[in-house]
Amino acid sequence: MKKHIFSIILFFISFLVFAQSQEKLLFGVAYYDEYMPYERLDKDIAMMKDAGINVVRIAESTWSTVEPHDNVWDFKSIDKVLNAMHKAGIKVIIGTPTYAIPTWLAKKYPSVLVTTPQGQRKYGARQNMDITNVHYRFHAERVIRKIMEHVKNHPAIIGYQVDNETKHYGTSSENVQKAFVAYMKDKFKTLDAVNKAFGLDYWSNRINKWEDFPEVNGTFSASINASLNSEFSKFQRKIVTDFLAWQTKIVKEYAKPSQFVTQNFDLEWRGYSYGIQPDVDHFAAAQALDVAGIDIYHPSQDNLTGIEISLGGDLTRSMKGGKNFFVIETEAQGFPQWVPYPNQLRLQAFSHVASGANMLEYWHWHSIHNSMETYWKGLLSHDFEPNPTYNEAKTIGKDFARLSDKLINLKKNNDVAILFSNEALTAFNAFSFGWGARENYNDILRPYYDALYKMNVGTDFIDPSVKDFSKYKLIVVPALYAASDDLLKKLNQFVKDGGHVLYTFKSGFSDENVKVRSSIQPGIINEACGISYSQFTIPQNVSLKNDPFSAGKENKVTTWMELITPTTAKVLAYYEHPSWGNYAAVTQNQFGKGTATYVGCMTTPALTEKIIKNVVEKANLWKTEQQFVFPIIVKSGVNQQAKNIRYVFNYSAAPQAFKYAFGNGTELLSNQTVTKDSNLNIEAWGVKIIEEN
Repeated sequence: MKKHIFSIILFFISFLVFAQSQEKLLFGVAYYDEYMPYERLDKDIAMMKDAGINVVRIAESTWSTVEPHDNVWDFKSIDKVLNAMHKAGIKVIIGTPTYAIPTWLAKKYPSVLVTTPQGQRKYGARQNMDITNVHYRFHAERVIRKIMEHVKNHPAIIGYQVDNETKHYGTSSENVQKAFVAYMKDKFKTLDAVNKAFGLDYWSNRINKWEDFPEVNGTFSASINASLNSEFSKFQRKIVTDFLAWQTKIVKEYAKPSQFVTQNFDLEWRGYSYGIQPDVDHFAAAQALDVAGIDIYHPSQDNLTGIEISLGGDLTRSMKGGKNFFVIETEAQGFPQWVPYPNQLRLQAFSHVASGANMLEYWHWHSIHNSMETYWKGLLSHDFEPNPTYNEAKTIGKDFARLSDKLINLKKNNDVAILFSNEALTAFNAFSFGWGARENYNDILRPYYDALYKMNVGTDFIDPSVKDFSKYKLIVVPALYAASDDLLKKLNQFVKDGGHVLYTFKSGFSDENVKVRSSIQPGIINEACGISYSQFTIPQNVSLKNDPFSAGKENKVTTWMELITPTTAKVLAYYEHPSWGNYAAVTQNQFGKGTATYVGCMTTPALTEKIIKNVVEKANLWKTEQQFVFPIIVKSGVNQQAKNIRYVFNYSAAPQAFKYAFGNGTELLSNQTVTKDSNLNIEAWGVKIIEEN
């Protein structure tokens, strides 16, 4: 009985501790005691405390340490870190270590290693397993349960991270093939429906018996049948969604109600975080989680713009309908080319918070002394001594602690959203393959997001699963190549009801099964757009006639152009070309109470920005924030005291002067009074945070 009472008391204590911690911004690092070249935990904790670090993430990378042999367990390192952090008042997030398998598991069950269209992966790298494999699932569940049983009552733990940057890893093994056929049977019921939806009479790909369903590594190639390729990609993303929900369910059997479950999603990788992740349905996968998490890595030094920070934050905040999120990984020093200039680490930290982040964690605390990521440097360098980046982090920790009650739980209310689609991404990329384009879906999306960011237009992300578009005044729709009739009709209705939509080329072209519509293009949205076209081509020396957007040398059309004929639309731009000069390039149509703008070609980033400016003005969204231009970035929200918070960032190496155009308030970092229309100066790579009265 005494033990039961003690457990109840411990539960309420842990609940109160967690509740209190949520009143403070979490500032932390990933910490790997297992990687240390010598014992220094006490020294690390002292340096963390000095830097204001109040949370660490542990255990997500060390399955082979926790379970060195099959069903042999060693929790010494976890226990040591948990106990030491608790004693120091530092909270802990435990990660399930399932993204990197131990050697004995690969040897015992070779089928655990993932099979892809390129063959079966070899042991060595992380994320080389088939997350559907029955043996992998058995051992993954066992290690999760063993860890949870061991740590579940530890008062240092505030939450759990399931897996790590989870994706499907291109899995196409035999068990995945069987599962996909079952999925197709359930979705389409009959093979006649499959053959009709996907046009499988082409090249004799018709399937006449379920037993004859082709291997996913053949017919499913995008170059052969984009419909099957797209459906299989959707199925692979569902594997990820189901896998994370499965892990979350296991963890929640042990986790206390006061503890969260999160996951560190990542973005398409181009040497840094770039755009929508092709292998994960973020909105669906995030539903099982309490808090959405993100890993954001970005260029630094002269290439620091803040765009990747903003995009990753906007996307992650949108995953849970506007809820605050965690930045689980971002760089401190990172790659050698990323070592930040003075002030940049602070600029980056407050940029994350300005997007709605309630936690900022660096990957990682110390630079690793061997193996793959030796030259990815942490907050500390290889000598473990204080350095300029660490010293700057100390100022962030102090400001986070001092200002948390004013900065945490920032709520944002944006009038603009970008509608993205994983299905359109897969289909567009397959379509691009067919004509040799270098650009993929994210190359179309990013210039539109970048332009909105540089014009200080606050932006959310929505996908086809979002039921209500009515909260927005403008929706930007890049390359919606594959979409259902219902989605396109919903967009038409949004315009008819008074909304504004900006479409790019190749929107509405095919249905949700990537079957090209046989109606007048651009499919169903031609009703709202007031245009039609039947031909498209690759531009050669094409610009917009008479430079209607005043883009100067950037008045160029690249990559793709549709030969548009207006029906009811007003032409904003014609092509400048001896053969194509009678065709429209950019149109705008009044439909019901709203307006649909259609851009039928790929334009240079500068020209794209001019087009978006026109649309933002048309939607009556050109406001005070738009008086500021990059490198001055302005972000805002409402804090938990119901006061407006204004962030002003200087993303440049030169000091900037600006007129503060918002309400009277207090600049929180300096505690100085600020009045409307006062002239302010902001240092190179600097930030000001004003709480309005």
